[in-house]
Amino acid sequence: MSMIQVVQAKLAAGEFSCRELTCAYLDAIGRDNGALNAYVRTTPDVALEAADRVDRKLARGEALLPLEGVPMTLKDNISTRGVETTCCSRMLQGYVPIYSAFVWEVLQKQGAVLLGKTNMDEFAMGSSSETSCFGGSLNPHDLSRVAGGSSGGAASAVAGNLAVYGLGSDTGGSIRQPASFCGVTGLKPSYGAVSRFGLVAYASSLDQIGPIAPSAGDCAAIYDVISEYDPMDSTCRGRREAALPRLEEGIRGMKIGMPEEYFSGVRPEVLSALESAGEVFRSLGAELVPFRLPALQYALPVYYILACAEAASNLGRYDGIRYGYRTAHYSGVHDMVCRTRTEGFGKEVQRRILLGNYVLSSGYYDAYYKKAQGLRGAIVKGFREAFEKCDIIMAPTVPMTAFPQNFTGADPVETYLTDICTVPVNIAGLPALSTPCGYDSGGLPIGMQLIGNTFCEASILTAAHQYEKAAGQHKATKWGVTL
Repeated sequence: MSMIQVVQAKLAAGEFSCRELTCAYLDAIGRDNGALNAYVRTTPDVALEAADRVDRKLARGEALLPLEGVPMTLKDNISTRGVETTCCSRMLQGYVPIYSAFVWEVLQKQGAVLLGKTNMDEFAMGSSSETSCFGGSLNPHDLSRVAGGSSGGAASAVAGNLAVYGLGSDTGGSIRQPASFCGVTGLKPSYGAVSRFGLVAYASSLDQIGPIAPSAGDCAAIYDVISEYDPMDSTCRGRREAALPRLEEGIRGMKIGMPEEYFSGVRPEVLSALESAGEVFRSLGAELVPFRLPALQYALPVYYILACAEAASNLGRYDGIRYGYRTAHYSGVHDMVCRTRTEGFGKEVQRRILLGNYVLSSGYYDAYYKKAQGLRGAIVKGFREAFEKCDIIMAPTVPMTAFPQNFTGADPVETYLTDICTVPVNIAGLPALSTPCGYDSGGLPIGMQLIGNTFCEASILTAAHQYEKAAGQHKATKWGVTL
C-alpha cells in the first residue's frame, strides 16, 4: 500500500482527523526544518483551511478524491496565488503571484493540504540546492551531505517525513537526482504531459513538473491527477493513459535496455547496486538487453548550451523595472538594470546567463547553439532507435551518492558532470524516474533510473512498482512524522 493510500485509509477509519494530521506535520516542520532546511516558508492557514474542509466531508460520510487530505508541498518556483514565490533568489524576494500554477489549481480542487514551499537552487540552476539564497537543503540520511538539486527541498521534506509528497521541476535531472540522493522516488514526466503554466521558467523546452514521493505507487497516483490537458500551455497534451490501474501488471517478457554509455565512469558501489537490481528484474521475468547509444556522448554539452541559452532569454525579464528586486542606488536606467541584476542574481545564475548570451551572440550562434540543436536531433533519433530494441531503459540516476556540502564551490564543472545520466531524457522529452535500489558503504541511498518512450509513464512506473515489491522496504530516516 502506498503512503497516500495509508494516509487516506487512516483518515477514513477515523484514526485521526485531517486537522490533527496536518498539525502533526506542521509541528514536525517546526521541530526538524531547522536541521534539514527543506522548507523556505510554511502555509499553516492554507493547510488548516483545507484540512477542515476534508474533515467536514468525512463527517458527511463522503469518499475522498485520490489525493484529498494528504499533506504535501510545492517547490518554490511553482506559482501560488497569495503565497510568496521566490525561486529562492534575492531577485524575487517579496514577490506574491496574482495567479496559481495549473498543477496547484488541480491539486486545490483535489483537496490537497499545502504545508509550504520547499527550498531549491536559485531559479533551479544547480545540483545541490546550495545556490539558494536561503542556504542549501540537507540530506536526512546524513546531514553532512547535500539533498541534491535543484528540487532538493522537496526530496529532503519527503525523505525526512515532513510531507507525504512534493512537486518539483526537472530541467536536467532536478527531480531525479535529489530523489536518488535522498532515497525516495521521483518522476520526470514526458515533455507536455504536465502543464508548465505557472512554473517560473528556466529553460522552456526542457522544464517539466513532476512528483517526488515515497514510492512508485504514490508517484503514479499524483501523476494521474496532475497530467490533465491545459489549454493555457501550448505544449501541454496531457497524459496518454492513467498509470495507477496498470501498476499490478507483471513485467514478464518486458525488454529492459542497458546502454553501455550510461554505465561508463559510474562508482563501483552504484554499479553493483544496479547489477543487483538487474537480477531482480530477471527474476520477475524481464529480459536485459545490452546495446550501445553513441549519441549520449553529446548530451552534456548540448544540454548546457541549450539550457543556458534559454535561461539567458527567460531571465531577461528581471530588470528591476516591472517587478522583483531593484537596487537602491543608481545613476540612470542602464546603471539601474546592471546593478539590479548583479545584486539580485547569485553567481551560478549569472554564470549561466553569461554563457547563454555568449552562445547566442553574433559569430558564435552557428558554432554553438545551432550545432547543439542539430545534435539534439541526433539524441532524439538515438532514443527512438533504442526503443525499437527494448520497452524501457535502465541506467544509473547519478554516477555517485550524495556529495558533501560545499562540493559545488570547489569545481562547478565537476558538479555539472553529475548530471551526465539525467540530461539526455530532458533533451529528448522522455519520461524517466529514479527509485532507490540500495545503499553505499556509508548508508547513503543509490538511485536507479528507468526511462520510457514518450508518454509511456505507465510502463516505467509499473516496472518500478514491481521492483519495489520484489526488493523490499527501504531505510526510513529518524525525522518528521511517523504514521
